[in-house]
Amino acid sequence: MSANQARSWQQSNPQHTPEIEQKVVVKVKKNGWITKGEKLIYSLFGVTILVCGIFVVSFSSTTDTINRELQQLEQTVSTQQVENEGLLFEMKELSRPERIIQIAEENGLKIQNTEIKQAQSFNN
Repeated sequence: MSANQARSWQQSNPQHTPEIEQKVVVKVKKNGWITKGEKLIYSLFGVTILVCGIFVVSFSSTTDTINRELQQLEQTVSTQQVENEGLLFEMKELSRPERIIQIAEENGLKIQNTEIKQAQSFNN
């Protein structure tokens, strides 16, 4: 039988036509919204942002600690300067020639008519 004869025979005898029902199963692969490469890039970007954030917080904390120590040292220096100025004033008051003459006379020393000069120290 040739192909033409088979077709004509099938058309003339419809009761003998085999009904071939084939179900085609199509598997639909659901594509993700983000590809694996994009996930990797986003993950690396996120980790980088996280590390940068930690670095900034750490740097800020260190800077804050150093600033507090600096303020404390400045306060200590300022207190010491005030104390030094007070001691310098007291030294000038205690080294007045009139005071020295008075203490010498109280201790029984005789002062002759001489000029009393204040000794100055030189820091070399």
